[in-house]
Amino acid sequence: MNRNFGTGDEVRKGFVIAVDGPAASGKGTIARALAKHFDLPHMDTGLLYRAVALKLWRWGGDPNVEFEALRACDDLGFDPGDEELRSEPVSRIASKISSYPSVRDALLQRQRDFAAQEGGAVLDGRDIGTVIAPNADVKLFVTASAEVRAQRRVRELLERGMPGHYEDVLLDIRARDERDAGRPVAPLRQAPDSLVLDTSDLGIQESIAEAIRLVGEQVGLKLPG
Repeated sequence: MNRNFGTGDEVRKGFVIAVDGPAASGKGTIARALAKHFDLPHMDTGLLYRAVALKLWRWGGDPNVEFEALRACDDLGFDPGDEELRSEPVSRIASKISSYPSVRDALLQRQRDFAAQEGGAVLDGRDIGTVIAPNADVKLFVTASAEVRAQRRVRELLERGMPGHYEDVLLDIRARDERDAGRPVAPLRQAPDSLVLDTSDLGIQESIAEAIRLVGEQVGLKLPG
């Protein structure tokens, strides 16, 4: 099904939005809001890696062994609402195994097929605009300072009834940033043609409103207000 946007003579069929950024930058929240606003399907690609990580963890597998992580990619079914997907142990394992070329290859086509579906899509992750959908109509790079991201992660953990200590989380976020940016395959990198949205000093609704504005301008839509 094709989706049309715009008014009058201005008509735009469904389009692809790539949302990238480091952990806890707000990219997932923004991507979901964009998908709802523009009536597009959404994929949180990080959940795929978390699902592999959770499967490996429950197996008692070793995340330091690439072959074991690859085996966990087989028959990957998961409940997106499973709270353990967002736990810190699973997050750390996901960050580790996402650097393995074989794991990334195993999940690559699933993401590209989602991006290529008729009518457009929104995907968020760390390599959407550079690897998964390099020809996306709009590329957003959502970022924030490490300190702000650590505060957000702690608040999120506490709200879920999980332990969260600021200094530990900050160290983990900085280490994850280094791993994501330094991995040899599909590193976290801002695409040259991406639009940067720094959410350090913005609230959730402000960040969403700015993202909608940026996307609308990029695809030439006449937005209300």
